[in-house]
Amino acid sequence: MLKRNTMIYTELSPNPNSMKFVLNFELVPDGLSFDYPDMPSALAEDKASPLAADCFQFPFVQRVFIASNFVTITKDQETVWEDVLFDFKKFIKIYFDENYPVFANKTIEKNTLIIDANDSQVVAKIKATLDQYVRPAVESDGGAINFSSYDENTGLVKVYLQGSCSGCPSATVTLKDGIERLLTTMVPEVKEVVAEGV
Repeated sequence: MLKRNTMIYTELSPNPNSMKFVLNFELVPDGLSFDYPDMPSALAEDKASPLAADCFQFPFVQRVFIASNFVTITKDQETVWEDVLFDFKKFIKIYFDENYPVFANKTIEKNTLIIDANDSQVVAKIKATLDQYVRPAVESDGGAINFSSYDENTGLVKVYLQGSCSGCPSATVTLKDGIERLLTTMVPEVKEVVAEGV
């Protein structure tokens, strides 16, 4: 197996318990993301990830999120990043230098922001707005946003917030003051935005 020279840098996220480990190569195609809230999800057949499973071997790891060229780790409340960061970063570097797999199989789930031919005109506008204006900002903070549903009777949009957004103290503010304001301005049919999985 060919070795690679992995470069890693870390970025703090708005969630003090989450750290973004940015790599010098792509892990998944742009726009796709995989959220593992626990060890069983890392072993689930449909999206099994040896990388996520190995991360959960560290007792402080509470959640693993994989997207684009980064892995976001959410730790428990008790652990201080300064105590574990060096060893964890070293683990990530060795893992990728040795070319161990990110996923157990090659099936990659569809990004829910991709516009589907069956989407209504309003849903297509919502997805396009999320993809163009919201997703890059959320990813830069080590998270992801995915469209869940739209209720045309109430104007309610449901989204999934993943990665560092899960459990982040500022997620509600971001959702209401940022995402909801943007969507209600750009897509007048939208009246409210709520998050699932936070």
